[in-house]
Amino acid sequence: MKEILNRLINQKSITSEEAKKVLVNISEGKYNQSQIASFLTVYMMRSITTDELRGFRDALLELCIPVHLKGYNTIDLCGTGGDGKDTFNISTLSSFVTAGAGVNVVKHGNYGVSSASGSSNVMEALGIKFTNETDFLTQCLDKTGICVLHAPLFHPAMKNVAPIRKELGVKTFFNMLGPMVNPAFPDNQMVGVFSLELLRLYGYLYQETDKNYAIVHALDGYDEISLTGKTKIITNNSESLLEPEDFGVSQIQQSAIFGGKTIKQAAKIFTQIINKNGTDAQNNVVFANAGLAIATANNISHSDGFELAKESLMSGRAKEGLNKLIELSQ
Repeated sequence: MKEILNRLINQKSITSEEAKKVLVNISEGKYNQSQIASFLTVYMMRSITTDELRGFRDALLELCIPVHLKGYNTIDLCGTGGDGKDTFNISTLSSFVTAGAGVNVVKHGNYGVSSASGSSNVMEALGIKFTNETDFLTQCLDKTGICVLHAPLFHPAMKNVAPIRKELGVKTFFNMLGPMVNPAFPDNQMVGVFSLELLRLYGYLYQETDKNYAIVHALDGYDEISLTGKTKIITNNSESLLEPEDFGVSQIQQSAIFGGKTIKQAAKIFTQIINKNGTDAQNNVVFANAGLAIATANNISHSDGFELAKESLMSGRAKEGLNKLIELSQ
């Protein structure tokens, strides 16, 4: 590790194989906490390369506990986090709306590290059970169209890193990895990233897969379609700039999608929106994100996806899926 740290500190990069090996060694407890913290810190001060990101991804996928859900044509809606914007749980709400529109969702998520309430925080607060038992996850998909994959249950290799990430309390390259290491290996993905640079890296790496994908970054910094301005979107066959007017909705203020400062506040906002009591701004952001997921999985236009997302929430089907999932968790 000392030799690798010296190279990284001197602005040199490591190969995919070396990056993969470091994570495998971390999982096997071969480094102390100071070495791991130093390794994480280096990537807060210099850009990660495509090769390094590929190596980290490959290590986590190889070390994960896989869940076999083939045949469901699943999608994951997952952001990297780390955008520092403290929005409400947009991708989690969009996941239930997507499931309500008939698309099977395997929602990969974790507790918040750099935000007040991550996906897992809000779902736990609502009474959703976390497990890595395939039978239960299959039952959830069959009955609700969505199952929840709480990352720590599928990535035991990262137990040595979790406390350090929590103590650091800022985004690390693990934020960059989250969406890429879903243990269900979904057929489709809608991914939000926190920077244009990471959007480009993700674009390169996803081109190497056989997934249908949409990668998004709002130009004012959000790791999702925020409707606070323009959003860059990269898919399998196109790059585009999206504006709120493309859906016939108005641009919104950043304050309109704030998610609160506590898990309790985040859960309250989540419940209001899924109960059809959200503001127009909150609803439209969910429709835009869920709409892109629906469009990606069904190979339809984003505007058609937006309308299907709207119907899912307003008909109560999204809420029905949430209620059934909570019921199955009892």
